[in-house]
Amino acid sequence: MEPFFLLRNFSKPFKSFIFSFLIVLSIGYFTGLLFVAQTDSTSPKGMVENYNGNEEVKDAAVLKFKKGEREMLTILHSHILSIGFIFAFLGVLVWGTELPLFWKKFFIIEPFCSIIVTFGGIYFLWLGYTSLAYIVMISGLLMTLSYCGGAIAVLMALNKKPLQE
Repeated sequence: MEPFFLLRNFSKPFKSFIFSFLIVLSIGYFTGLLFVAQTDSTSPKGMVENYNGNEEVKDAAVLKFKKGEREMLTILHSHILSIGFIFAFLGVLVWGTELPLFWKKFFIIEPFCSIIVTFGGIYFLWLGYTSLAYIVMISGLLMTLSYCGGAIAVLMALNKKPLQE
């Protein structure tokens, strides 16, 4: 199947635009991951405490309270929409690479599955199903690996010379 477009065939100025966009998108994505690390949500215990509080812990370094329903819905709404758009834009760019069809589909579809599992899992974790923290961590890791794989594929495609016709 011949792709609709190939990034390698774009003009240098347009490749520069895509490259710049991808760099800014990546800075934003990884800044978000740094924020997750700041909230101590990189461990199952930290994740549970971040959403359900730790008031019962006597020697907690930072006191955290259970998030309210309105706050949870705001967090979920804004993250699902914004990360969905991040992967929609990245998916269009991945489609313009010369990756095998399996990998294109993986890097385009998997992140949307991970968004649902990650943020659905966070909601159920907040409801008290704390064992879902492990699933949230795995799906978040898959989402990040998909981002990295897709972004690298796009950067490599932008670096290729146009095909001669």
